[in-house]
Amino acid sequence: MNRRKFLHLFSCSCLSVGLHSCTTAPITERKQLKLIPEHKLNAQARAIYEEVKKKEKISEDQNSLNQIKEIGNKMEVSISSYFSRENLHDPTSNFEWEYILIENKKVKNAWCMPGGKIAVYTGMLEITKNKNGLAAVMGHEIAHAVAKHSIERASRNVAVNVITQVTDALTGGKLSTVNQTTGMNTIGLLTKMGIMNPFNRKQESEADYLGLIFASLSGYDIRETVKVWERMGEANKGKLPPEFMSTHPSPENRKKKIENWISEVTLKYPPINSLG
Repeated sequence: MNRRKFLHLFSCSCLSVGLHSCTTAPITERKQLKLIPEHKLNAQARAIYEEVKKKEKISEDQNSLNQIKEIGNKMEVSISSYFSRENLHDPTSNFEWEYILIENKKVKNAWCMPGGKIAVYTGMLEITKNKNGLAAVMGHEIAHAVAKHSIERASRNVAVNVITQVTDALTGGKLSTVNQTTGMNTIGLLTKMGIMNPFNRKQESEADYLGLIFASLSGYDIRETVKVWERMGEANKGKLPPEFMSTHPSPENRKKKIENWISEVTLKYPPINSLG
C-alpha cells in the first residue's frame, strides 16, 4: 500500500471513529471525544476503589465522614433533579455513589473516580475549614466524574498514541530517532506540554465551573470557593511548577475565573427546592 492511499484510509477511519464518538459535556456543551466505553472505566474504578480502601488507613473521624456524606447526598439529589427538571439525560444515572475519609494529614487532596467513588483526605479538611469549603472541593471533584473527564482523557491518550505511531511509520522512524538521539521521549514531552496539559487544564476549569453549579444547586455558599483556593495557594506556595508545565491552572488564575463566575452561577443555578 502506498503512502497516499494509507493516509487516505487512516484519515477516513479516524473521521469515522470521531463522528461516532463525539459528545458534549453536560451544561457547558463543550465537545468531547469518547472512545472508551463508560461501563468499562466504571468497573475498573470500582476495583481500584476497593483496593484503596484496603491499603489506605480509613479515618475514624465519624463526624467529618458524616459531613462528607451529607454534602455528597445533597449533590446526588440536586444533580439528578436539575437534569430531570431540564429534561436532559442524567449523567449520574449509572453512578454507585460511595464516600470514604482517608487518614493522611500530609495529603491535601480529594478525588472522585468514574461512577461516583469519592475519597477525601484528612489533610484537605485543613484547607476546606467548613461545610461550604468542603462542598466547593467535593463539587469540583464530582464535576470531573459528571463530565466524564476520565473517559475523555483515556480516549485522548488512545488517539494521540495512534497518531504518533502512524506519524513515526510515515516518516521512516524519524520520531524514534529523535528520542534515541536525545536520550529522552522528546515527542512525548512536547505532546504532554502542547496537547495533554492544556487539555487537562481546560477540564480543571470546567470542573471549577460545574463544581460551583453543583454546590449552588445543593444550597451551599459558593463564595467560600475563592477562600478555599486562597488557602490552597498558601499551602502550596513555592511547590507549584509553572502553569504551562502543570495539569492544573495556577491558584491565582483559578481564583480570578471563579470570582467572575460566582454571580452568574448564583443567579442561574439557585438551590433546588426539593432539598428542603
